[in-house]
Amino acid sequence: MTIGITIGIRSAATFFLLMLAASAQAQLYKSTGPDGKVTYSDTPPASGNVVQKKVTGGTVDDSDGLPYELAQAVKNNPVTLYSSDKCIPCDDGRKMLKERGIPFSEKTVKSNEDIAALRKIASDNQLPVLTIGRDKQSGFAASNWGSALTAAGYPETNRLPKTYRNTAPVAAAPSAGPAVKTTAPAAGANNGDVAPAAGNAPPGFRF
Repeated sequence: MTIGITIGIRSAATFFLLMLAASAQAQLYKSTGPDGKVTYSDTPPASGNVVQKKVTGGTVDDSDGLPYELAQAVKNNPVTLYSSDKCIPCDDGRKMLKERGIPFSEKTVKSNEDIAALRKIASDNQLPVLTIGRDKQSGFAASNWGSALTAAGYPETNRLPKTYRNTAPVAAAPSAGPAVKTTAPAAGANNGDVAPAAGNAPPGFRF
C-alpha cells in the first residue's frame, strides 16, 4: 500500500511540474486599468485605455507600451505618410496625425526614384498621400482622413504615451548605392511623360 501511495504522489508531482512548465511558456497578458489595478490573463484585454504587455516564458515584452486598442490598429492598419519639402498640405496632415496620436511612418518624395515608388502606391498625382492599411487618401482633407482612421480602428482621441516618438522620415525609394551622375536636360526641356513641377512639388505632382 505504501508503494502505491508513493507512486501516486510522484505521478501527481510530475504532472504538476509539466503543467507548470507549460504555463511558463504560455503567453500571458498584463494589463493596467484606469484605476491602476494590474491584471494577468491568457486572453487579450478588452478594448479600452489599458496597456498591453505580453509575458512569454516569464519574460515581459514591453517593446511598444501602446494602449491595446491603438496597438491593434497599428498592427492591422499601419499608417504611412508620403510627403515632400515645402508642402503646406503635407505639414497640415502631419500635424493632424500627431495631434490625434497616430503612430505613423513618413516617406519623402524628392527624386525620380521616389516618384516611381509612390506611383506604385497611388496613381493620383497629388501630395500628400496617406495609406492606412489598404486604404489610400490623396491630398489632405481632415474629414476624410479622420473618417478613414476611425474606420481602421484608431481611437478618436490621443492615447499615445508621452514618451512615444515616431521614426524619422525616410526616402520613398531606399537608396541602392552611390548616385550616378547624369547629364541634366536643357532648361525647359520635357519629354512629355512627366508634367512640369508646380511650385515646390516634385515633377508630375501637385499639392
